[in-house]
Amino acid sequence: MIETKVLQISPELSIDVVRKDIKNMHLAVYPPNGRVRVAAPLRIDDEVVRLFAISRLGWIKRQQRKFVAQDRQSPRLYKERESHYFQGKRFLLRVIEVDAPPKVVIKTKTYIDLYVRPGTDTKQRETIVNEWYRAELKKLIPLLIEKWSNQFGVTVNDWQVKHMKTKWGTCNIEKKRIWVNLELAKKPIPCLEYLIVHELVHLIERHHNDRFLTLMEKHMPQWKFYKEELNRLPVSHGEWTY
Repeated sequence: MIETKVLQISPELSIDVVRKDIKNMHLAVYPPNGRVRVAAPLRIDDEVVRLFAISRLGWIKRQQRKFVAQDRQSPRLYKERESHYFQGKRFLLRVIEVDAPPKVVIKTKTYIDLYVRPGTDTKQRETIVNEWYRAELKKLIPLLIEKWSNQFGVTVNDWQVKHMKTKWGTCNIEKKRIWVNLELAKKPIPCLEYLIVHELVHLIERHHNDRFLTLMEKHMPQWKFYKEELNRLPVSHGEWTY
């Protein structure tokens, strides 16, 4: 059973309260806008949640200030010398018009070359680049799943790359299926690996409780660094949660 509501803490601050079958309260602040979420046990009333949030108000404001200062990418136009990211590195786009099937190629440390037919519009260029991102992710994901599923002793029945607006990844525990956000093609490979590990741990422990954190610490001691790196790097529009 899961209950959700919005609790007004002050005129400037409201928090999302999610009540579920857990033992302790957990507080999180999410980029890019500093949304605050408290996961609370079912038996805890609103006043206890409110006092808990107030006691952490200084920490909440520090996290929100970090996200306000975070770099944001404006919508991409897929034009000459526009900045694009791949595996955590910034490249400049070169658009090359040729009467041949479209493709994306990286030949240097500076440029991503986008080959398109004459007259290809912005939306079509975006589709070509995103399909390239998808293909690159699909080269890495099975290797990482195999590595870590063997380490955890779990089985993944299926995985998919999906363009999600609000999450870096998710999983269906019952069906042992994992979804990876297409945006992760733009982030460093260790951030992708962190996401895979995070989802595989959920196949062992559903909730973000002490057991979940213990497993993360044991198998990927540097996971907090990768999480911070994931949320520090330039983000596109949307509210990413992890």
